[in-house]
Amino acid sequence: MFSNPTAITFVGYLLVMVCVGFYAYYHTRSYGDYILGGRSLGGFVTALSVGASDMSGWLLMGLPGAVYLAGISQSWIGIGLVLGSYINWCVVASRLRVYTEKTHNALTLPDYFSHRFEDKQNLLRIIAAVVILLFFTIYCASGVVAGARLFENTFSMSYETALILGAAATICYVFVGGFLAVSWTDTIQALLMCLALIVTPIAVMYDLGGFTAATECVASVDIKMLNILEGHTLVGIVSLLAWGLGYFGQPHILVRFMATRSIKVIPNARRVATLWMSFCLSGAVAVGFFGAAFFAEHRDVASLVEQNHERVFIVLSGLLFNPWIAGILMSAILAAVMSTLSCQLLVCSSTLTEDFYRTFIRRNASQRELVWFGRSMVLLVSVVAVWLARDPNSLVLSLVSYAWAGFGAAFGPVIIMSLWWRRMTRNGALAGMITGAVTVLVWNHYAWLGLYEILPGFVFALIAIVVVSLLDKAPPRASRRPSTKSRPPCAIPPDRFRPATIEKRSLALLFSHPTRMQSVQAKSVRISCTTLFFGKPPQRPSPSRFPRRPQPAAA
Repeated sequence: MFSNPTAITFVGYLLVMVCVGFYAYYHTRSYGDYILGGRSLGGFVTALSVGASDMSGWLLMGLPGAVYLAGISQSWIGIGLVLGSYINWCVVASRLRVYTEKTHNALTLPDYFSHRFEDKQNLLRIIAAVVILLFFTIYCASGVVAGARLFENTFSMSYETALILGAAATICYVFVGGFLAVSWTDTIQALLMCLALIVTPIAVMYDLGGFTAATECVASVDIKMLNILEGHTLVGIVSLLAWGLGYFGQPHILVRFMATRSIKVIPNARRVATLWMSFCLSGAVAVGFFGAAFFAEHRDVASLVEQNHERVFIVLSGLLFNPWIAGILMSAILAAVMSTLSCQLLVCSSTLTEDFYRTFIRRNASQRELVWFGRSMVLLVSVVAVWLARDPNSLVLSLVSYAWAGFGAAFGPVIIMSLWWRRMTRNGALAGMITGAVTVLVWNHYAWLGLYEILPGFVFALIAIVVVSLLDKAPPRASRRPSTKSRPPCAIPPDRFRPATIEKRSLALLFSHPTRMQSVQAKSVRISCTTLFFGKPPQRPSPSRFPRRPQPAAA
């Protein structure tokens, strides 16, 4: 069972991921480190971690399979995802990074909502936390099913055994290393996914005689596969592009913005993330597109994908590469599944620890107690996810189809408006959250106009936020700005080699004049570099401490 090169490669890959988790354990010294990595992620790690946590096995199996059947007309969803991710980096990333640190060092999205709107009743915290736990636990179960199916097919083992082995490695490194382990393994997995999706279509084109020959072969199979508008209406294209709106409300993506070292690394991270996503999605489309030509030319092996078109990447890797190389490339599927599952496990754990245990049960819990409670919650959520995944055809797992649109419509408008509109109130946030979630559920059930439910949910949630906030009493002026109070004991200790990223005055400018973001960043860089290399500039004496000498009276 574990003697073939593919199996050995899989096992070696899993061991590397577990070793990264134990390495991260020695860099986890506080609760803030375990939940948010000490807000120490650099731009490159942040960018690839965001990408890997977003793209599950759909990137290497679902999308290539859809393109294999219908052609490049299926690439509209990829275009929407790239646009949505880029706008999310531009609109949300920097402001969320600053605001969550200044609002009592918020470590989770429900924690941020509670402090941003001074919700003393914790309604926002409870509703947001319950929604996250419900959908992410089911999301985790679907990830466990995907991993089990992969192990079942690769190692020819029973589903029950594959279920345990497939989840064990991910649970292990999340339990031990926390956020740093998840982020570092996501970086490795993102690089592996990108490599696989670049190398495989190049090998297919080389086998068919080049890009032109491969394209002509696809046209000979079905000329409609070259038409990007084939089979789509205007509503259909808008629905596929609207998938990008989901990025604004995904907790496992937004928490990466919160964990960056400073807002100075975000512009570079945005470029890296956009390039990575463009390469990966283009590669996935190319695998399905040129795979159709490959199997049209090699009819003797076409039966391997005719029964299940989502296996096109797996079959191409096995046919075109040495078994050892094929094992590495197919490990990219495992990487896609593990990266998403690990992020969701950690988000559930942090929600249970920060938003329930620490807020309502043990407000003065020590750092060590919180870290170990968080680890125990990783195990608890994992057990529930494995229990739900024991029946891969369970109706409960079908609820995962609501998760992307539900998070996007319920949290996305609240996040955007809370960062850009001071007049927004707590009741406005509640109205937007409930309106977005209910609209997604109702619209999905009735399928009005054939429009993807995230778009009406997003629009109606924005309208509800504005209307209710304007009808509500205006919030106090103090609550419209981020708090400048000192951090609580759980905050990350200051690093003397990491200069401050933004000063109070710069922060005030940032939130009072949104168009000055770039000038504030440039000024912060100048201040930080000067302080780092030359020390603090001498302070001018205060006039009150050194009064001006009185002049003698005129004669």
